[in-house]
Amino acid sequence: MILSHVRKTAVELNLKENQVSSVVELLEGGSTIPFIARYRKEVTNSLDEVVITSIRDRVKQLDELDKRRAVILESIEKQGKLTLELKDKINKAETITELEDLYLPYKPKRRTRGMIAKEKGLEPLAEAIFKQDMAFEVAKEALKYIDAEKEIGTVELVLAGARDIIAEWVNEHAEARARIRELYLSKGTFHSKVIKGKEAEGVKFQDYFDWKEPVAQAPSHRVLAARRGEKESFLLLRVLAPEDEAHRILENIFVINNRSLSSTEVRLAVEEGYKRLMSPSIENEIRLITKEKADDDAIKTFQVNLRQLLMAAPLGPKVVMGIDPGLRTGCKVSILNAQGKFLEYKAVYLTQGKHQEIEAEETLRHLYKKHNVEAIAIGNGTASRETEAFIRALKLPEAKIVMVNESGASYYSASDVARREFPDLDITVRGAISIGRRLQDPLAELVKSDPKNIGIGQYQHDVDQTKLQTALDDITMSCVNNVGVDINTASRELLMYVSGLGPALALAIVEYRNAKGPFTSREAILEVPRFSVKAFEQAAGFLRVMNGDDPLDASAVHPESYGVVKEFAKDAQCSVMDLMRNDKFRSRIDLKKYVTERVGLPTLKDILSELAKPGRDPRAQFEFVSFKDGVNAIEDLAVDMILPGVVTNITDFGAFVDIGVHQDGLIHISEMSDRFVKHPSDVLKLQQKVSARVKEVDLKRKRIALSLKTK
Repeated sequence: MILSHVRKTAVELNLKENQVSSVVELLEGGSTIPFIARYRKEVTNSLDEVVITSIRDRVKQLDELDKRRAVILESIEKQGKLTLELKDKINKAETITELEDLYLPYKPKRRTRGMIAKEKGLEPLAEAIFKQDMAFEVAKEALKYIDAEKEIGTVELVLAGARDIIAEWVNEHAEARARIRELYLSKGTFHSKVIKGKEAEGVKFQDYFDWKEPVAQAPSHRVLAARRGEKESFLLLRVLAPEDEAHRILENIFVINNRSLSSTEVRLAVEEGYKRLMSPSIENEIRLITKEKADDDAIKTFQVNLRQLLMAAPLGPKVVMGIDPGLRTGCKVSILNAQGKFLEYKAVYLTQGKHQEIEAEETLRHLYKKHNVEAIAIGNGTASRETEAFIRALKLPEAKIVMVNESGASYYSASDVARREFPDLDITVRGAISIGRRLQDPLAELVKSDPKNIGIGQYQHDVDQTKLQTALDDITMSCVNNVGVDINTASRELLMYVSGLGPALALAIVEYRNAKGPFTSREAILEVPRFSVKAFEQAAGFLRVMNGDDPLDASAVHPESYGVVKEFAKDAQCSVMDLMRNDKFRSRIDLKKYVTERVGLPTLKDILSELAKPGRDPRAQFEFVSFKDGVNAIEDLAVDMILPGVVTNITDFGAFVDIGVHQDGLIHISEMSDRFVKHPSDVLKLQQKVSARVKEVDLKRKRIALSLKTK
């Protein structure tokens, strides 16, 4: 732990130093963010996961900054050019950009025009010109450097070489780069143009065929879209700054005396340095800066969406028929028991002749009755509405029919995870199983798929993949631990996100469970090979043992606090089970009596709250929704239709809504409310039910514009 990093982080995040140092100490000791937030509130003064994550990320940034600082200092020192003044500037630099600006003059680089000029002996002349003394006679002094053998046979060639040297000094000047960088950020403009001849092929980028927008105002989704168009060779993308203003800034820094002859040469060198060196370099930097910002914005949107999707209301332990719709290839129908175990599979054909329709009807009725199906999950892909209409026409008794977002189901079906689970089943059958399980428990099923493939977020394959993966892993771990995991039924993929576990221990738990049978207590987890005391500390509170030896094992009360609960029960003159079942006994508890140096009121309040609803699921209750009858395809839509729908994705520019026609409609941010909306997530949530008006239908581009405004 570096104390200066702790102090700086505390100031930036408006926290106390001891809060930051406690979090850093816990993280360095192997504690996870969910564990710290839930079970170490006394240590951190009740910091939540968001703040703890911010501390982790900022301290990591500062560590990386120090590592880069050390590399730079070592490099310059080896060159014998590290002065006390330069060392002080490097040590005081607070950003990577500042460090790199200071390092630029000393950074090893390819042979440049300035280097070549120095090799020809022109550096003394460049230094003399750069001083801009009134008495210095430029042309006369330049004559002294003429040397045909060095290919500088004229005064103009000599002066051009001197200007090359000065141009590099201009480009490598830290203050000048900072000022020009700020100009690009404040007054620069994105400008994209279509590559000639690519208009028809790149129609999806037509909004960017001649796009101009200030760097300071361009939203992340447009920056990423333009960059993708450039990457796919449909667009030319530039970042341009006002050139006259850039020249004025640089001349104010470098041109000392307008009346001297040397100043004319310096002015020419400044213009050359800006055009040939600094402008392209800073443009690349701005592209990186704006890309990082766009990435951060996109990742934040992705995180919000993923949390909402993973925390979507589960149907719960019900027998489900999962259907992956299909016309030509038929519908794949799977039956799952209440715990999600695969029972049976059939394929039915709904549109290939009367005989097969009758056969499909008989098969579906038989399966429904045989397994006492409680709900039918239909994937919302191709032929979903036709399949739904067919099922509804069967009038199955008490049938609950739900359209399930199947985005990413095909990725799961072909994954190693699916092959391990169902090695003998066809890919399409695995898809039907996944659709059914998504209805039963979205969290348990979706952790098996890469979040980038489940149809949420924007430009997820264009952003920094390492940063995205870290952010999504954080959200997944947060959701899994927030809900809690039944250790006797959870998949390896679900267990690996439990605090303190990971892939290896998750696999060890499953293998032990398969060999020895279900766990009867939390303590029994320690018998799993390689399961350490530290792993138990981190994981135990988030693992549930249902109907085990100790009722507390099914709750979020950590085993380290079982003694406190027993004291509660003893003082209330009842059993632990009585405390969990009867508010009368819990009301007798005066928490202040149980405060110790290790256990404070925050933890005691959490324990009492958990005893009231042990193992409670924080997710909402499931609600059924139906689409409008008779609207099955985009061709069925008409302007001003009011349609029920479900929000499937939220981006910075709007929200996509499933209205039952296979193609999601878009509610642009400007159409979300009669009042100003800063971000779509302020108004809508993933899986939210809405009633939207059709604003426009573009059959050619298969685009549907929706509105929530009152017209």
